[in-house]
Formats: sequence, C-alpha cells, structure tokens
Amino acid sequence: MQKSNIIITTLTAVAVILVSGLFLSGRWQTAAPVYAQNDSGSAAQRYITVVGEGVVNIKPDIAKTTIGVETIKATVKEASDENQQTISQVLEALKAAGVADDDIQTAGFNIFTEQFFPPESGPQSEPQYRYHVTNQVQVTIRDIDKVGDVLDAAIEAGANSTYGVEFQLEDQEAAQSDARALAIESANAKAAELAKLTNVSVGQVLSVSEVIGNSPYFSAPSAQAYGMGGGGGGTPISAGELQLTMQVQVTYALE
Repeated sequence: MQKSNIIITTLTAVAVILVSGLFLSGRWQTAAPVYAQNDSGSAAQRYITVVGEGVVNIKPDIAKTTIGVETIKATVKEASDENQQTISQVLEALKAAGVADDDIQTAGFNIFTEQFFPPESGPQSEPQYRYHVTNQVQVTIRDIDKVGDVLDAAIEAGANSTYGVEFQLEDQEAAQSDARALAIESANAKAAELAKLTNVSVGQVLSVSEVIGNSPYFSAPSAQAYGMGGGGGGTPISAGELQLTMQVQVTYALE
C-alpha cells in the first residue's frame, strides 16, 4: 500500500511538472473562438468619383480701369504742384462723364528721383536730376457702353496712362447657381456613361463637393490697345461676354 502511494505521488508530481512546462514554453494556449460569417453580409462598397463642369456665358455690367497722371520736372515741388492740378482736372472730367464719387478711389501715389547725364555733357560732368510724381485712381464705370467716352474724357483732361480695362459682373450669385446646376448635370452624365461601359449601375450620391478656384474671366482690351498716345478719339472698346466656370466632384455608389 505504501508502494502504491509512492507511485501515485510520483505520477502526480510528473504531471504537474509537465503542465508547468507547457505553460512556461507557451505551448499551452486557449483555442481562439471561431465565428461563422453570415453569408448575407455586404461586401466592401464600390463607388465611382467624377468631376462635372458647368460653363455659362454672361454679359458684364461694370468695367474697372486705373487711370494715372505722371509728371516729370526739375524739382519735386514743380512736379507735385503740376501733378496735383492735372489729376484734379481728370477727376472733374470723370465726374462730368457720369462716374460717381464712390466709384473713384486712389490706387497709388509715388515720387521718385531720376539721375541722368545730358547727351551734350562731357565724361567728367556732374549728374543731373529730375523728379517723377505719379498719381493713379481706380475707376468703376457702371454704364459699360460709355467706357470709351470716360477714357476719352480723362485723356482730354490730362491723364497720360491707363492700366487696362477689366469687365466684371457685380452680382455673380445667379450665374454661379446656373453654372453649378450644369456642373451637376455633367457629373451625372459622366457617371452614367462610365457605369454603362463597365456593366454596372449608378446608385445614390455618397458625397459632393465644389472645386474651389474658378472665377469669371475676360480678356479685356489693354491700355496699349486703347492708344494713350493721343490723336482723334479713342479706340472703341467692346465688353464682350464673361465666361463663368464651376466644377463639382461627386462620388456615387455602384450597384
């Protein structure tokens, strides 16, 4: 009986040692649970992303230009006094041509010195100086049929520089809405075409965003085209049309 107890005790000790060894070696692990996948589970959603563009042509309703007077004299005072007198005449002429006070804004006033050597002077002669005074105003013309008349009036009053004519649409909201609607139509058509080519169907819209950075643009006649050199009357200026472009990016689910 004593011998049997010794054998049982020995076997128990061996079992404990074996179990401990399995834990320590990391070979005793709990089986990971297994979950059955539902056959009706949905697969990863498929989608398509396109960019639609809408373009509208619209008539501008205002024009903006910058008109300037530059005066060059031997002294700063002479240049400044004459420039002030001339720009005052230009402002009065603009108002007489129908431009409101609120539509005239100073755009720049500059004075700088120019050093030069007269052609007849010798190599050892002293440099001479003359002074430039420039005064510029930005003008908004609300009757675009009179842009040429306004520029003519400014030139006759003493203006000797302009910096282009830019035609704009003052209130762009309605035009932007029209262009945006056309952009959505374009996106829908693109998505439908791509889906047809790949034998799928277009589903609901997942996301839509507007591409930022598009604005109306128009290539207006420049000051050089207008001809600031004087002569009989100014070159007729045509307002043409503005082209407003809107783009949208739309993501659709595929079915």
